[in-house]
Formats: sequence, C-alpha cells, structure tokens
Amino acid sequence: MQRAAVFDVDGTLVDTNHLHVVTWWEALRQAGHRVPMHAVHRAIGLGSTDLIAHLLGEDRDRDQDPGLSAAHTALYGQYFDRLPALRDAGALLKRLHGDGWTVVLATSASGAELSALRRALDADEVITATASADDVEEGKPAPEPVEHALELAGVPAERAVFVGDTVWDMRAGRRAGVRCVGVLCGGIARADLEEAGAQAVYDDPAHLLAALEDSPLA
Repeated sequence: MQRAAVFDVDGTLVDTNHLHVVTWWEALRQAGHRVPMHAVHRAIGLGSTDLIAHLLGEDRDRDQDPGLSAAHTALYGQYFDRLPALRDAGALLKRLHGDGWTVVLATSASGAELSALRRALDADEVITATASADDVEEGKPAPEPVEHALELAGVPAERAVFVGDTVWDMRAGRRAGVRCVGVLCGGIARADLEEAGAQAVYDDPAHLLAALEDSPLA
C-alpha cells in the first residue's frame, strides 16, 4: 500500500521564514502598523489573510488587507531568484521517493512564489503533487491543506506523515489525522511543536535524513 510524505515548504525545506518576517514587518510598517518582529515570526505559516488577522485583530480595517498582502508579495519577490534550500532538503525528498513514499507538498505559497520554492528545492522529479493556497478555502491550521494533499496522493491519513516547522503545521496535521514531524529550522521551539502535535522533532532536513531509519518516516 502507498504511503505519503507530506511536506510544508517555507521554513521546513527552504530557509525563508526570516525573509517572510522582514518583508511582512516592512509591509505592515509602510501601512502605519507597529508590529514587533517576534510577533510576526510566530504568525509565519498562516495564509496572508489569517496572518494579518492574527497580528492586527478582527476589528482592523479589512480594506487594508489586499494592499498589505500585495506589499508583502512585492517585497518578498525580490528574493525569488536566490531562495536557499535547507541542507539536504532535496536529498531527503529523493530518498523518500526512492523508499517508496509518495512525496507531496502542502504550502500556503502559490503562483510565482511556489515556482521559486520548487526551483530552490531542485527535486521536481520526485514531487508527485502540490497542494497550494489556490486549492483550498481554509489554510493551516485548518486541516484542509493536508487533507487535500492526501487526496492528491490517494493515501489515507493513517498511511501518511506530515513534516512542518510551525505550530500551525502541527495543528493542521493533527486535525487531518496524520502523524506529525516537526523541524526546528523555522525557528519555533521544540516544546511548542510538541505541544501542537509533533510526535518527533528534528533540527532540519539533514538531521531527519540522517535519522530516517529511526523516524516516523522509516
């Protein structure tokens, strides 16, 4: 029976979280909002609208949301040609594919951003499908992105593992009924990932690859 290895991308496979922090902070600053970077960091992993709501509250002027999102996209887009994959990220995906896992990405990125992330990974030949922000109505921590990834893979939740770097990833995976693996390379503490549902936590893709035989992806 097939097995699915579902991966978040930002902060999990590609080292982009702090680029997102700075560019969201700048987009918010340009619109007159003073939001500390540590708060922005904790919100990374949410889709744009949910991130803005998380940082500015439900009573914000929602007419500003599209402009904030567009500003972040423009600022972050400056880095598209040099997004750095985390160490052994591509090698991890290729190893899992070779071991018989169906590799699927589940990310809030879409369009040109998603294309840039996939170029950074340089592992398209082993990625079966991608569940992007364009494919779902609700982003993480709702389970829909992970559930859609499982549909694309044709694999039930009990035959899947979801790897991510944020509490939003872990909550989404837990709600989708899959086993969750956390990585620390996105900057979120081990205890927070475990509390949110991670069954195992590794430093980064290289650490997970080195420990693969003793991991939930064995």
